[in-house]
Amino acid sequence: MMIRLLSSRALSKVRSSKRAFIIPSRNFSDSSSTSTERLDPYLKGDDTHFGFETVGVNEKEGKVRAVFESVADSYDIMNDLMSGGLHRYWKDQLLDVSAVASMANAVRQHSGSGELRILDVAGGTGDVAFRFIEAAKCAERSMSSGEDPVSVTVCDINSEMLRVGEARARERFGSSLLDGSKALFFVEGNAQNLDFPDNSFDLYTIAFGLRNVTDVDQALREANRVLKPGGRFMCLEFSQVPDPILRQIYDVYSFNVIPEIGHFVANDRPSYQYLVESIRKFSNQEELISRMNSAGFELTKYTNMTGGIVALHEGWKQFV
Repeated sequence: MMIRLLSSRALSKVRSSKRAFIIPSRNFSDSSSTSTERLDPYLKGDDTHFGFETVGVNEKEGKVRAVFESVADSYDIMNDLMSGGLHRYWKDQLLDVSAVASMANAVRQHSGSGELRILDVAGGTGDVAFRFIEAAKCAERSMSSGEDPVSVTVCDINSEMLRVGEARARERFGSSLLDGSKALFFVEGNAQNLDFPDNSFDLYTIAFGLRNVTDVDQALREANRVLKPGGRFMCLEFSQVPDPILRQIYDVYSFNVIPEIGHFVANDRPSYQYLVESIRKFSNQEELISRMNSAGFELTKYTNMTGGIVALHEGWKQFV
């Protein structure tokens, strides 16, 4: 079933329901796909990859957890150094395309008749969630009484990343945002087995986290499950560079510069070597689209950023 996009007039009639809050998006024909190409399962057999290393399926989660425990305190600084600050632009683009500001504004204009629930997975340090909080003016709303109809839940498998994120949130916005209006939550959880009911969220985002999941197919199915009918999935992730010249430059930088930055700034070369290698082992743009389609998403598309170094994938859960 095709999703019906609401007109601007319909926005004024938003209701609290098990259907997602939707507004018009960009042209879905751009880089869109309805591919039903049969893919091998993301996991095949008892082994998988951890960067370029072959490990047991049951080992990868622990190894990834150790990487992010090691880099948690320096993670945001390292993102700036590794990307030359470009990660901020990519995340700003995610925010713009999500239209969270417009959705939150519509909900707030009709207090008591609607809600907007956002889930940001693998978002431990809060970098994406804080953008949603600011765009939705949740900090201002937290100064008044009562729970906020707009909420952002940060879910991450790593308690150290969550610790850093929650501390940053309290320092930046004050505790009333978390304890009073309850507009921001930090929850420990696994993308492959989310501890949320079916049909819970209007928007699911995951930025630079999907490639670290052991079973990407299962994570996509879980994303579809927890979204409300008509809900939107958005994945910002490193991808494959199609231009051979840019790809060669990017490879030289990735394999020779990024691990050295990790060594000098965080005294942790191996973790950043893994992060570089994990990008090369992850699905390309079209393969991820096919996996999204197989997980049940519709109107799937992707948009390349910075020559395909990063891609923003989008899809929508069926109305039922």
